[in-house]
Amino acid sequence: MELQALLERVISQLGYELVDFEMSNRGKLLRLFIDKPEGITLDDCVLVSNQVSHFLAVENDVDYDRLEVSSPGMDRVLKKAADFERFKGTRIKVKLRVPIEGRKNFIGVLQGLDSDDVLVERDGNTYRLAMANIDKARLDPEL
Repeated sequence: MELQALLERVISQLGYELVDFEMSNRGKLLRLFIDKPEGITLDDCVLVSNQVSHFLAVENDVDYDRLEVSSPGMDRVLKKAADFERFKGTRIKVKLRVPIEGRKNFIGVLQGLDSDDVLVERDGNTYRLAMANIDKARLDPEL
């Protein structure tokens, strides 16, 4: 089973969502971003860190030196279809792999999903952005 599926299983059993994960420094740093509807506290991060550490100690095929667990932050990444539905009505930034109408970057209000297209409204226009063409999408909180 791949690492993401293993991590999602362990983290979801604790009542959290695995938003994203990164392996860096040649795989020696494993960084997890978790969320739950009411937000993430330091205690949540400690709990998930302890559980994942114990789980990965049993799974000997995962080689890492350091584990970091944190909230996804105010500019949380959006990856799954459920993310685009959950955050409907909020401001997002989208970077595309292949430009549409000469543009790769879109900032606007997320209108949800239609099939496999993410709908983003900007300046009175609604843009259909194919999920397969999205390189990165994040919440764009207005500070």
